[in-house]
Amino acid sequence: MRYFTKEWYDEMQVSGYLAYHESLEEWEEELVSYREEGIDYEENYRRNLENMREDLLKFLPESFHPYIYNGTISHGFPPQELREMAKQWEQEHEARLETINEDYSKHYQSIKDQLPAGAVQLMEQSLHDATVISVDKETEETLIIKLDCSKGFHYFTDIQLTFTGVTKAEIPENFSGARWLYNEIYLNENRFELHVLFDSPMVEVEIVAQDVKIEVIG
Repeated sequence: MRYFTKEWYDEMQVSGYLAYHESLEEWEEELVSYREEGIDYEENYRRNLENMREDLLKFLPESFHPYIYNGTISHGFPPQELREMAKQWEQEHEARLETINEDYSKHYQSIKDQLPAGAVQLMEQSLHDATVISVDKETEETLIIKLDCSKGFHYFTDIQLTFTGVTKAEIPENFSGARWLYNEIYLNENRFELHVLFDSPMVEVEIVAQDVKIEVIG
């Protein structure tokens, strides 16, 4: 991936982690809901912070580090100073995201007319949050990926991607259940080069093919 990289995705998770409540009342209402659902807020917070610690230290400026180390970075209703720091960082983060989106959009528009219709459909009818049902290499140059799009942004049923003229397909074994996050496409001589960032497992898949057909099978 050249634009929507794993690092780009990890930084977005940090942004989500710093989504503070707008008011003390909102925070108190959420705390009540935790209690009603039998969720231990402190244990839940400790576990989430431990999972996020490495990325928080990586992407946030040093001014945030004391809050990370003492465990108060997103605990309860953070102090105004921390909220202002987070707001400033978030504005800078959003600007970086906008630049990346604009750069990729320019790249895509520059090659769109040279892509087969199936590849354009693949790019413009989002597969975000689709999950892999199966991956089959039918022949040396034919790859079939079946996806469950019921929780996605388009199709909302099972679909089948049939890639033909395949010269490269880097896909892990036992890939069922992987979740489609973001994709990019480039030209590769007389073929297209598709890169997809998946979660569960977090991995980048690369497919070089001549064409792709999308069929609804659900």
